[in-house]
Amino acid sequence: MFRPLSIFIGARYTRAKRRNHFVSFISLTSMIGLALGVLVMIVVLSVMNGFDREMRTRVLGMVPHATVESSVPINDWRSLAASMAKHPQVLAVAPFVQMQGLLSSNGEVQKVLINAIDPQEEAKVSIIGAYFQKGSLAALTPGSFGIVIGDSSAAKLGVGVGDKVTFVAPEVTVTPAGMFPRLKRFTVVGIFHVGAGEVDNFVAMANIQDLARLHRWKPDQVQGIRLKLADLFQAPKVSWQLAGRLSDDFYARDWTRSHGNLYQAIRMEKAIIGLLLLLIVAVAAFNIISTLVMVVTDKKADIAILRTLGATPGQIMAIFMVQGTVIGVVGTVLGAALGSLASLYISSAISGLESLFGFKILNAAVYFIDYIPAQLLLGDVLLVSAAALLLSFFATLYPAWRAARTQPAEALRYE
Repeated sequence: MFRPLSIFIGARYTRAKRRNHFVSFISLTSMIGLALGVLVMIVVLSVMNGFDREMRTRVLGMVPHATVESSVPINDWRSLAASMAKHPQVLAVAPFVQMQGLLSSNGEVQKVLINAIDPQEEAKVSIIGAYFQKGSLAALTPGSFGIVIGDSSAAKLGVGVGDKVTFVAPEVTVTPAGMFPRLKRFTVVGIFHVGAGEVDNFVAMANIQDLARLHRWKPDQVQGIRLKLADLFQAPKVSWQLAGRLSDDFYARDWTRSHGNLYQAIRMEKAIIGLLLLLIVAVAAFNIISTLVMVVTDKKADIAILRTLGATPGQIMAIFMVQGTVIGVVGTVLGAALGSLASLYISSAISGLESLFGFKILNAAVYFIDYIPAQLLLGDVLLVSAAALLLSFFATLYPAWRAARTQPAEALRYE
């Protein structure tokens, strides 16, 4: 089958023949180095994508996208919620009441933020229902003073479903005998595990009417309205638009104020780590330069013979560009394939290692999730592969140009 001379000879030079075993070994190491660089870059970017996804789905699935709150108890929250739900960005709404304090049981104390919710409405704005280990939101019936806590809190307090915990409110009750902290006994009716340390450790849920009574409000009074939005990044704008339509008692909050720094840090880390890993790929790609320079030195006599037979400098240059491109293509394809495979199974592999050796790589008390997530994106694979191929191509230019400038008489003088 006919093949252009440059492609035929360039592809042939990438295989070991007689005295160029060492040069072919260097070519092989260049391929492996490029493949490893591409593999590592794809895996790391996939892990960063996984953190980004978990931040948006799990953490922000529990944390309100935005809230409209009032400095005084809201009486007619249903009509207020109905008017907010008409906004095109608002997917769902739910009432809430919050109270910070301490949970105590078995001599242990744990700080907690109780989100008092309406169980039926909460399912529309939160993912909590999918992460229950025991119990459910339906168990939070009015007047029962039930509470749902994370598994980390349950483990620290040493309680399970059906056990009693004491909630210590940050208020005092004045009596003739003196001032005493406000205490309320709750029954644990559910335990959840979201996998986000901040949520599993410090968030609890109770019925909205029970916490209103603890606030000494009427049962149908609430603190604010929680909003679930179609576009997370529109939260500041939408929440302030909705709050601006109401009286001066209302104000808005959104997730960018509570978790925006964490999200921006993840995005910035992905960009910086991607740039640093691209330099690793660049080093591996530019190893092709040293490989081709050695090939050119080794093949000076062959180049001279080709020139005397009529090969043009352009053809000679193309020969070595083909060889370098073959190294780059094989290394990039191999790295992209292995990197994609590793990204698909890295989460389960690390979970297996954690179970085998009995340790956790990510501590939920330190990080916002306690496992290694990964999300492989085709765009990342294509971008990394294109960058590696481009760098490999540029790496062939100088050695190929040197080969094209080889003078036949000089090359054959000592042959």
